[in-house]
Amino acid sequence: MLKEIPKNERPYERLIEYGKEYLTTEELLAILIKSGYKNYSSKMIASNIINNLKDLSELKKLKYEDLIKIKGIGQAKACNVLAAIELAKRINIKKEHEDDYIRCSEDVYNYFKNFFDDKEQEYFYCLYLDNKKRIIKSKLLFIGTINYSLVNPREIFKEAYICGAVSIIIVHNHPTGDTTPSKQDIETTKKIIEVGNLLGIKVDDHIIIGDNYYSFFENLKLD
Repeated sequence: MLKEIPKNERPYERLIEYGKEYLTTEELLAILIKSGYKNYSSKMIASNIINNLKDLSELKKLKYEDLIKIKGIGQAKACNVLAAIELAKRINIKKEHEDDYIRCSEDVYNYFKNFFDDKEQEYFYCLYLDNKKRIIKSKLLFIGTINYSLVNPREIFKEAYICGAVSIIIVHNHPTGDTTPSKQDIETTKKIIEVGNLLGIKVDDHIIIGDNYYSFFENLKLD
C-alpha cells in the first residue's frame, strides 16, 4: 500500500514537493489509480499497465476492456485512467489546432489524423468554416458505416446555420486503413453536396482518413 512506501517516494507527496513535471509516468498513473489492491500498491499496478505497452504512445489506445484485465484495476480505476487520457488528448488537439485555417486537404488530414487512432468504427465529422476558411467548429455527427439514410443532411446544415458557417468539409475514417471510397461514400457525398447547393452552403471537400487520406475534391468531380 502507499502508506508502506517511504513518504518521500509517494507520488502525492512528490508531486506537492517537487511539481508534476518531476513525476515519472508510473507515478502519475499511480495518482490516478489512487489505491492499491491487497499486496499491490498503486505504483505496482501502474507499472503493470506500462509494462503491457510497447511504448508510451500506446496509452492513448487503451480501452476499458484492456484495463480491467490488469490485477488491481476495477471499474472506477479504469474509468479514472481513461478519462485522464481522453482529457489530455482533447487538450492537445484544441491547443494544436486552435484558430486553424484550412488551406488544402492535407490540413484536414493533419487536423483529424489522431482522432481515429483507436477507432474501430466509422466516425462521421463535419468541419464548419468561415469565409476565410478558418475552423469555427468541429462536430461529430454520426458513428457507424456511412449511409445517406442515416447521415441526416438536416443535422449537418442545421449546425452550419447555428454557427454561421459559410462552407463545410465532411470527414470520416476507414478503420481498415484503406481510404478508397466505397460506392456508398460517393453517393452520399453527391447527395450532401446537392443539399448544400440548395441551401447556399458549399461543401468544400469530403476527406476519408485511414493510413493516409483521400480527398473527393482532388480526385472526383462532384459539383
